[in-house]
Amino acid sequence: MTQNRTATVSRKTKETDISVTLDLDGTGKSDIQTGIGFFDHMLESFSKHSAIDLTVRCDGDLHIDMHHSVEDTGIVIGQAILKALGDFAGITRFGTAYIPMDETLSRASLDLCKRPYLVWKVQFTRDKIGEMDTELFKEFFHALAGNGGMCLHVENLYGENCHHIAESCFKATARALRAAVEVDPRLGGQAASTKGSL
Repeated sequence: MTQNRTATVSRKTKETDISVTLDLDGTGKSDIQTGIGFFDHMLESFSKHSAIDLTVRCDGDLHIDMHHSVEDTGIVIGQAILKALGDFAGITRFGTAYIPMDETLSRASLDLCKRPYLVWKVQFTRDKIGEMDTELFKEFFHALAGNGGMCLHVENLYGENCHHIAESCFKATARALRAAVEVDPRLGGQAASTKGSL
């Protein structure tokens, strides 16, 4: 693997100021500061289980609510993944992972195809985990898929504990992404597509 699959992306609006640096061929080291404790925990887990080195700095309008910070962080991480992948040539492209956490089982399947789409089949029985609104998890994954060029399906198959449900979704997506970004030597640097490119 000789290509440097790293990226740094910054995005500043009137609502958020975000910078993300990542390395697709890392070891899962993370340095996350979003101002939202549970979200930081989820992104650290995402980094660890995707083996993507991830640094995130987000200065958002948390005095209003967490929506802009969470969604915009998903946008910038997605843009950084897209940038680091370059032309997508030689990658495995597909990934699927099941993650159990105690009573909970979640599944994520994704296709790095530059045709973004999100299927989200996850329900929470609580409005918040810590201080974070549970409805924001869908917003994060929608932004991640839309800006990362991925068709992403996330489903909680069963579970009761909302912390377990959220964390298993992040870990499953991370593991699926880890598989999808891997370089397949049998492709010889070609795209995993009958069209010849993605």
